[in-house]
Amino acid sequence: MKAYTLITGASQGFGKALAIEYAKKMMNLVLVSLPNSGLPTLSDFLKTNFKIDVLYFEIDLSSKENCMNLYQEVKNENISIKYLINNAGMLSKGLFEDMNEDYFLTQINVNVATPTLLTKLFINDFKLNAPSGILNVSSMASFFHLPKKQVYGGTKAYLLSFSKSLRKELKPYNISVSIVCPGGMNTTTGLCLQNRGLSWISKQSIMNPEDVAKITIKKFNKGKEVIIPGSVNKTFMFLDSLLPAKIKNRLTKNAI
Repeated sequence: MKAYTLITGASQGFGKALAIEYAKKMMNLVLVSLPNSGLPTLSDFLKTNFKIDVLYFEIDLSSKENCMNLYQEVKNENISIKYLINNAGMLSKGLFEDMNEDYFLTQINVNVATPTLLTKLFINDFKLNAPSGILNVSSMASFFHLPKKQVYGGTKAYLLSFSKSLRKELKPYNISVSIVCPGGMNTTTGLCLQNRGLSWISKQSIMNPEDVAKITIKKFNKGKEVIIPGSVNKTFMFLDSLLPAKIKNRLTKNAI
């Protein structure tokens, strides 16, 4: 049975960059993203240029039913998942009191429930294909408590804790679990424009998704537990361990 890498949120930005990097390594792919997000074009490009097998599913993963449907669709193709990259996620920025309840509840589903459920569904695939691995995409926001990113940061902090615990459980099966925590990325035109308005300190961590993908896959393949792409982000993490809370709060108060 052929082994594949499954990537969610694969149609653009970081997910697309990860798909291209895996295609360069001649890995068969299962790509998942929202309907009408460009997956057919990306899949054709990867198959034509890298001579790999690519399956794609245009599906909204914000519900349990659709996650279950995705799993069944993959099983119907008689393929097995060796690597799972939980990249699909929803961003948010704004005061909590102004946020739409339906939006942040869906955000919690996509950022928390979906990667948790997909990991559970494919656990036997990982065991059969060991050595295998799970990569969860978190954020630097999981470490820093930023105003206007309270729900987003909370969901990403969950992924960090979940991944570290799961890594210990699955180690005896030769299944590696890693978590990548990038800073801001220029993934879409809208985010590129938004990133220009960030404070100076926030702008220093912005990277291109192609560069982040290369770093991430290299570290993931080596079994790194927590991946912090970029020297500036590593510096932020080092300073976070040294600075008193009073100074850190002052620095992050107007960071976004």
